[in-house]
Amino acid sequence: MCRLFGLHAGADPVRATFWLLKAPDSLSEQSRREPDGTGIGVFTGSGLPQISKQAIAAFEDAEFAVAARDLESTTFIAHVRYATTGAHTEVNTHPFEQDRRIFAHNGAFGDLALLDARLAGLGGTELVLGQTDSERMFALITVETRRHGGDVAAGITAALSWIANNLPVYSLNLVITTATDLWALRYPETHELQVLERAPGGHLEDRPLAVDSSRIHGHSHALAGRRSVVIATEPMDGDPGWRMLAPGELLHVDAGLNITSSTPLPQEPARRMVLAEPPAGSAP
Repeated sequence: MCRLFGLHAGADPVRATFWLLKAPDSLSEQSRREPDGTGIGVFTGSGLPQISKQAIAAFEDAEFAVAARDLESTTFIAHVRYATTGAHTEVNTHPFEQDRRIFAHNGAFGDLALLDARLAGLGGTELVLGQTDSERMFALITVETRRHGGDVAAGITAALSWIANNLPVYSLNLVITTATDLWALRYPETHELQVLERAPGGHLEDRPLAVDSSRIHGHSHALAGRRSVVIATEPMDGDPGWRMLAPGELLHVDAGLNITSSTPLPQEPARRMVLAEPPAGSAP
């Protein structure tokens, strides 16, 4: 399963350090069991997206895998890819950027030819540079967001409702960031997605942000005294405030760290996809 991570630090940029494949045991063995690519996306002080990613697994490039990424941004998004099928290339590696938004996905769905036809009809074909279902899904969200006057939540709702009603779905979990906002979706219940509304100092007074999962690790001394919102595939510390998103829950975090939640998608996909039969080009 891929690993997703999103962080909103509020209105002012903060410095944070991330390791995407810091393994407690043999890095070589860990990477052979999972990653086909790693990536992280942030925004510059002028609001421009900046992505660093690598398609080569850690056992082929250990230096890249364990290198610390010391970054400054208001929002952060990280992804460790596990590809069921499709080329292990940089163009297929998450996260992706379109219209100054950064996106990462954990899941899979089928009938990509039908989605390609939908994108062609809406003028979104040029947005897809690789072969993954993930980038196609992002392209549909981008096109629908344009069609809804830049309303990202409306774009997510329109795009994923169409996918849920027309394509076989395994999981559509996602995180999208801009320099000011973050959106996260869990759909349906197949994979977990967690949220933490972290108080200043967390549940331990005056502690910096320090998060660790089986793949993504990070810390920020700047977030010791500031609120933040964290999205992750699994709880990343002992804070009791971690909460699993409900199936179908779309979460929005604005620049003031205000959180709104809705359930705008169909309760169930029209067709369930069996992961044992992944679609060509899928990249959960």
